[in-house]
Amino acid sequence: MNHQLSTALTTDVLIIGSGLAGLSAALSLPKSLRVTVISKGGFQDCSSHYAQGGIAASIADNDSASAHLNDTLVAGAGLCDIKSSAKLINQGRAAIDWLCQQGVPFTKTQPDNQLHLTQEGGHHCRRIVHAEDTTGFHIMKTLIANAKSASNITLLPYHDAIKLQTDNAGSVCLGAAVVDHKSDQQINIQSQAVVLASGGMGQLFSRASAPDICLGDGMMMAFDAGCRLANLEFIRFHPTGLYHKNSNFLISEALRGEGGRLYCPVTHQRFMADIDPRLELAPRDIVARAIAQQIAKNGLGFVNLDMSHLPKPFLQRHFPKIYQTLFALGIDMSCQPIPVAPTAHYSYGGVVTSPEGHTDIAGLFAAGEVAYTGLHGANRLASNSLLECVVMGRRIAENLPSYLAQKYWSAPIIEHAFVIDTNISSDSQSAFQASNALNQTVFLDDIAKSLKQLMTEHLKIVRHGDSLSLTLAQIQHWIALITTPNNNEDLTTWQLLRQLQLARLVALSALQRCESRGGHYRADFPTTNKQALVSIIQPQSKQTANSKAA
Repeated sequence: MNHQLSTALTTDVLIIGSGLAGLSAALSLPKSLRVTVISKGGFQDCSSHYAQGGIAASIADNDSASAHLNDTLVAGAGLCDIKSSAKLINQGRAAIDWLCQQGVPFTKTQPDNQLHLTQEGGHHCRRIVHAEDTTGFHIMKTLIANAKSASNITLLPYHDAIKLQTDNAGSVCLGAAVVDHKSDQQINIQSQAVVLASGGMGQLFSRASAPDICLGDGMMMAFDAGCRLANLEFIRFHPTGLYHKNSNFLISEALRGEGGRLYCPVTHQRFMADIDPRLELAPRDIVARAIAQQIAKNGLGFVNLDMSHLPKPFLQRHFPKIYQTLFALGIDMSCQPIPVAPTAHYSYGGVVTSPEGHTDIAGLFAAGEVAYTGLHGANRLASNSLLECVVMGRRIAENLPSYLAQKYWSAPIIEHAFVIDTNISSDSQSAFQASNALNQTVFLDDIAKSLKQLMTEHLKIVRHGDSLSLTLAQIQHWIALITTPNNNEDLTTWQLLRQLQLARLVALSALQRCESRGGHYRADFPTTNKQALVSIIQPQSKQTANSKAA
């Protein structure tokens, strides 16, 4: 990599990512530990900052953790880890209490000053704790301020982790190689433990709610270091991203929770009544597919979300940010429909992680969207993501000191899984020729944009084996171009290669899951298999070891 001379920095705990998972861990660790938190961009450049709806937690009198768990399992379509999910959901009230103690200004009811709860798709009752319609903004503003004032926490924005460092055996994580983008200098940060909280891979798609930095590089760093990845084919497409040439703004599911209705802009018919008895409050994968079907029929690229039957003061009071943002774009949601379309929003899969936050490498913990804990299954229940960030961040903080003291570590266990064959090549002559013909004039600088278009077109809500094979062939073609010996491997090119490698793993996972389940729908395999299996991708080191053993 073309950087200035490397320097070294030592800390007790390195946290890669400054979103809710990373800061929950940082603020919950003992004050006796030196904690360094790095962020690829500014501290606002994380998905947590943009979260609108809220945090799911069973705190209402008519609710319970078991009911919340049941809704989670139903949405997860058989792929949730029941034990892990139960442990996590049982910590919902404690997570909200901790955020309140941190000073997060959640919306309260008047005049009794209780936490106001909303309802979202897949939930059987109101259990979403929120701060107006900008929950993530208020949470992150509070936690960042607290982290800045903590004497044991060092915050380093614009520091990009590029590689995890391990011992010679590759079994213990000892820090990370990091690039300081302001000085263009590489820093080797040595630490006794690393918490990976780097977010998801939404920016592999053209329409995405995630910030530009969310390219899945944390997943690939862990994979390259020797960690398994799971369920990469399951990607959340939020049903209602704003369809507007000047904005990819997300329209919170809370609007449908308060009575929002979806209409076809051509027939003006409310179409969810023909799809699911839960109407607009069906789980997101069902709503997203229904919207995609309507878009395919109407050819307009969007459907309408209508809120005009609700009083204008109510909309302005409950959804101030959404109302103001839409109004600035020329849409008055109190009397005009909101054009919406699905947008890539969340990665269900990621680095295999135990309920205590351990990964396959000692000293490496993972939390948030980068991690696979078994909570989300094939379809994440709305607002369970922020809950997972807080609970897992704090659980890692609880378990990490004992690891440092005893070096005890237990690799995560996954039952009922199948292994993705990463040696499969989709470069059959016809597929490769078609792929090559489509991209004869593509230059390296255009590949990242073309990759997004490819993923959006072929790894969308409804998939097919033929298009997945073509996608795989195209990605392999680009990888071959980049790894040509004459190529100058600067940091940008190297990171693009890693994006392509991750996209290839996603395509392979989708191609080899020959069923439709939750957020993964195959037009050529429309039924659901009787047995729910987690897809696992073994790192190259383990693949080599297994082949030698065989």
